[in-house]
Amino acid sequence: MLIDNFGRTIDYVRVSVTDRCDLRCSYCIPKGFKGFEEPKNWLTFDEIERVVAAFARLGTHHFRLTGGEPLLRRNLPQLVQRLSDLPNVQDLSLTTNATQLARHAKALREAGLNRLNVSLDSLRKECVEQITGSDNLEQVLKGLSSAKEAGFNKIKINMVPLAGVNQSDIEQMVQFCIEHDFVLRLIEVMPMGVTGQSNQYVNLQGIIDDLQQKFALIESDVVLGNGPARYWQTDNGGFSLGLITPMSQHFCATCNRVRLSVDGTLYMCLGQDNSFSLRPLLRDQCSDQELEEAIRYAMTLKPEAHNFLEQPKKIMRIMSMTGG
Repeated sequence: MLIDNFGRTIDYVRVSVTDRCDLRCSYCIPKGFKGFEEPKNWLTFDEIERVVAAFARLGTHHFRLTGGEPLLRRNLPQLVQRLSDLPNVQDLSLTTNATQLARHAKALREAGLNRLNVSLDSLRKECVEQITGSDNLEQVLKGLSSAKEAGFNKIKINMVPLAGVNQSDIEQMVQFCIEHDFVLRLIEVMPMGVTGQSNQYVNLQGIIDDLQQKFALIESDVVLGNGPARYWQTDNGGFSLGLITPMSQHFCATCNRVRLSVDGTLYMCLGQDNSFSLRPLLRDQCSDQELEEAIRYAMTLKPEAHNFLEQPKKIMRIMSMTGG
């Protein structure tokens, strides 16, 4: 087991396969941004497999592929197959904006991908275009349909409410998820980079009261995946709503994850700069023991908590640079 200095078990790694994306969401990648990592610095599939295998040997069993947009990485189903075949990898999931999902859903499912999270912030075409910078709603909806046909169940829809932009669309999204048997998760925007810092987060604590009354939701202790969401459900359990509240009610005391960026940097916290680069070791053909020792050391760098509220301008790296 990997235990950090504050007694938290690290049993979840988010693995970025690219920092690039085909969208420019207003809370993520700035328009005109060109500071992406050079492909020569991306971890290869062999290197990613080595890192995931090392974490699995050390007791971490849950992994999520992220980006940027992970489906922009060529031959991603091949990587999914390789990782899903590793001993002790019990759960392999992926977060996507779904613009490319219709072409890849079947292959991903057949390769062993267990679960899907899809980022979708509105069902209004003009609002989606405002947030993402392009007209892609039809592509996303086709991707979701293809994923259901491929056999993915309880797909999670990740929605970031933005004040004055899509906050009024939440009820419509709830209805949509009830109709299609999706799990809806509302996420407070974090002040990462100039984009995250330019958006005022919507405090979700007030929103849940209205949703509870309108959709007869009751608080639940259900666990859906490995993330920090707190869930509410309809009384028959047919629909689940999750809230992820890093700003209004942070969950640092139970944080169980680290992030591996596309260039091999382990980031210990979204709201701090603590990190450790594995790429030099991998490129020097380190032994498995050396890699495991480096991972154990990196866990000692994990901070106790973020300080987004106290220092909202501190983290200037954008979300796609960190890795989902």
